Amino acid sequence: MDAPIIELAARVKDIKASPTLAVDAKAKALKAEGADVLNFSVGEPDFDTPPHVCEAGKAAIDERFTRYTPVPGILPLREAVCSRLSADHGWHYQPDQVQVSCGGKHGLYNMAQALFGPGDEVLIPAPYWVSYPPIIQLAGATPVIVPLDEESDFDLDPAVLHQYVSPRTRGIILNSPSNPTGSVLSARALEAIGKMALERGWAVITDDIYDTIVYGSDKLPHILDVDPRLSEQTLILNGVSKSFAMTGWRIGYTAGPKHIIAAMNKIQSQSTSNPSSVAQRAALAALTGPQDFPVAMRDAFVPRLAFIMEALTAMEGISCVRPRGSFYVFPNMSWCYGRKAKDGQVIADSVSLADYLLEKALLATVPGAAFGADSFIRFSFATSMEVLEEGMKRLAVALGELH
Repeated sequence: MDAPIIELAARVKDIKASPTLAVDAKAKALKAEGADVLNFSVGEPDFDTPPHVCEAGKAAIDERFTRYTPVPGILPLREAVCSRLSADHGWHYQPDQVQVSCGGKHGLYNMAQALFGPGDEVLIPAPYWVSYPPIIQLAGATPVIVPLDEESDFDLDPAVLHQYVSPRTRGIILNSPSNPTGSVLSARALEAIGKMALERGWAVITDDIYDTIVYGSDKLPHILDVDPRLSEQTLILNGVSKSFAMTGWRIGYTAGPKHIIAAMNKIQSQSTSNPSSVAQRAALAALTGPQDFPVAMRDAFVPRLAFIMEALTAMEGISCVRPRGSFYVFPNMSWCYGRKAKDGQVIADSVSLADYLLEKALLATVPGAAFGADSFIRFSFATSMEVLEEGMKRLAVALGELH
C-alpha cells in the first residue's frame, strides 16, 4: 500500500521558488559538468569580503563569541547602524528602532509579517525585485503591481499610481536604485508617493540595499529627504551584502518606528531568534571600519557598465535604460520574440530566450518575467571585464542566429 501524500499548505502552492537562485543553481550545475558557462544571473559582487571584516569574524570565533545574542542583534551593531544612518544621511535613530536580521530578505519578511494580512493590498512598482510579491503573499496580503515605463527610465508616474490605489492599500515598497533596472525614483515621484502615504496612512518600505553603488555625483532623491514627516511610517531596509560583498554572511538591518521594530522582533524571536553572532561581529567591523571598500567597488563597476551598455545598444533591436545604480542592466529584448533558432526553437518570451541563451550560448541570465517585465532580460555586470567581453560576443552570435 502506498504511503499517503501529505497535503501542502495553500501558501506554498501560491508562490514560486526564487527564479534568480534557480538560474544560478542551473548555471553552476552545468559548470560542474564541465560546461564553460558565463554567469550573468547572480546578484552579488564579484569581490572578496574585505580582510578586516573577515578578521573580525575569525576573532569572534577565537573569542568564543558563538552563543545566542539578543533577538534584534547585538547593541554595538545596532548603534553602528544608527551612526551610519546619521553620518551618511542625517537621519537620527536609536538602537531600539533597529532590527538586525538574517539578510535583507529576512528583514522584508519580518516587516510583511508584522504589518500586513488578509485583505490588505501593498503597491509594488514593476519591474520589481523577484521576492517582493511572494513575501507579501506569504503574509496573506495581496501584492498590487504598478507598471513603470521604459520610456520614462522606469520612474513612477503619480497618475498611474493613483489607478492602483484602493481603500485596502496599506503600504508601498520602493527600491531605488532598483534591482533589476538600476533606475532611480525622481523627487517628483517620491513627493507624490509621500503625499499619498501621509494622507492615507500607508507604510512606506524603502529597500536601500544598493545605496552605495551609485553612478554620478548627484545625491539621489530619497523619500525621507523629500518629506521627513514620513519617518514615523517609513521602514528603511539595508544590509552589508552588496556594499561590503558579504552576501553569504547574511546580515541585513531595518530601521523604523519603534513599535514596528518591536513587532518585527516578536516575529524574529519565534523564527530565527538572532542572526549569526559571528556574522554580526563581522558586520560591525564593516560599518565601523574604513568606508573605502564600497567606493572602490563602485569605481570598478564604472568601466564595466560603460562597456556592457555600449555592447548591448550596438546590437540590432536592443534598447536599454542606463542604470544610475546597482550592478545590473535590463535590456529590452522583445524584438526577437516570435523568431526561431536554428533547431526550430521559438523564442516566445523572456523565459524561452533565457533558456536559449543558456543552452546555446552558455550564458546564464534572468528572464524579465521574474521581475514582472517580460520584454526584458537581466544581466549582472558584477563580473570581470574578460567575462563581459566574451559574454557579449556570445550574445551577439546567438541573437544573430535567430530568424
